Amino acid sequence: MAQGLIEVERKFIPGPGTEEQLQELGGTLEHRVTFRDSYYDTPELSLMRADHWLRQRESSGWELKCPGAAGVSGPHTKYMELTVEPAIVAQLCEVLGAEILGAGGVTAVLGPLGLQEVASFVTKRSAWKLVLSRTDEEQRLLKVDLDTADFGYAVGEVEAMVHEEAEVPAALEKINKLSSMLGVPAQETAPAKLIMYLQRFRPQDYQRLLEVHSSTEKRQGTKDADNSSLG
Repeated sequence: MAQGLIEVERKFIPGPGTEEQLQELGGTLEHRVTFRDSYYDTPELSLMRADHWLRQRESSGWELKCPGAAGVSGPHTKYMELTVEPAIVAQLCEVLGAEILGAGGVTAVLGPLGLQEVASFVTKRSAWKLVLSRTDEEQRLLKVDLDTADFGYAVGEVEAMVHEEAEVPAALEKINKLSSMLGVPAQETAPAKLIMYLQRFRPQDYQRLLEVHSSTEKRQGTKDADNSSLG
C-alpha cells in the first residue's frame, strides 16, 4: 500500500458548552465551514466491509481511509489516509481484486470498478486546534472538529496525525487526556456521521456492516461498526 499519514482519532458527543471548554483550555477556533461529503462503494459494500472508506469532499477532492495496524484497544480509531489519486486507485484495485486501471484519476475508475454513491450529506463544522503542554516544543497540535450533519446528528472528534506507527501511543495518550478534560467518559464511543446516515436512511446496508464488523470484533477484540472512523 502507498504510504500516507496515520490518523488517530476519537469521536464523542459534544455538549452545549464544548466550545467554551476548548477556549478555556487555550484552544483556537481555526474556522467554521460547510461542505458536502459523498461516499462511494459497490452495491455489496465491498469497500466498507473491508474497512476501507472512499470519500469525495466538496472542494477538497478524494480520500481513501484504510485500516491501520492493530494496536492499543479502546474507544478510538486509527486509519491510514490516502489522498493522492493514483495511490487511491491502486489501493481500490487491490481491495476489489481488479487489475490496475492505469494512472487515471478516481472518477475515471468508478464505473469500471462498479463503485457508486451510497451516501451524501452536508456538514457544518467548527474546527479547533490546541496544544496541551506549552513547555514541550515537540508537542503535536491536536485538532478538534465539532460537526453537525444536515440530517440532525452532531458529533465531535479529537484527532492527531502521525507519520509512523511508533508515534501512535503518544498521540493516543494526548487524545485521551484532552477527551478527559472535555468531560468525555473514558469508554464513550460515538458513531461516525456516515454510520448514522446509513442507519437512518439505508438500514439494510447498515445491518450488513454491523454484522461484518461484529464478526471481526469477536475475532480480534476490535471496534464495532458504530465506532468506525468515517465522517
